[in-house]
Amino acid sequence: MTETSSPEDKTWRVRIIDLSGGAEDNISEEVGGFHDLAHANAFARTYVRDSVERCRTPGSSAKDVLTAWLSFGEDALVVDAEESGWHSANELDDFAATRATPMERDWRALDPRRLVEDEEVGEDLPGEPDEPEEPSFH
Repeated sequence: MTETSSPEDKTWRVRIIDLSGGAEDNISEEVGGFHDLAHANAFARTYVRDSVERCRTPGSSAKDVLTAWLSFGEDALVVDAEESGWHSANELDDFAATRATPMERDWRALDPRRLVEDEEVGEDLPGEPDEPEEPSFH
């Protein structure tokens, strides 16, 4: 947030950090457009939860899962949230010890890049062409 912007103007960003070191500065991307901190925190938590599960292999112990995540996983940080932001270190042991449900892993449902503006609803829906199609004789 800049010094001149008001809290109402604030949009939050979540930084995705590649723990394998494959990205420049270990940052693989930043996701913006979160209109409140709770939404950004929920996205960060769910993103990391999914990343931990992708590191889980059949028969692995919690320690094995955590070791794999620290080597190959992705962490998430809410930019400029400081202590109010969600921190993976607070829950990593629980994540590694307990398998997540599909809902706990569904970060895509929380991704603001997927949100649709009200005025866009109903416009250009797939399967509803603007003009009738001519029959095809192929």
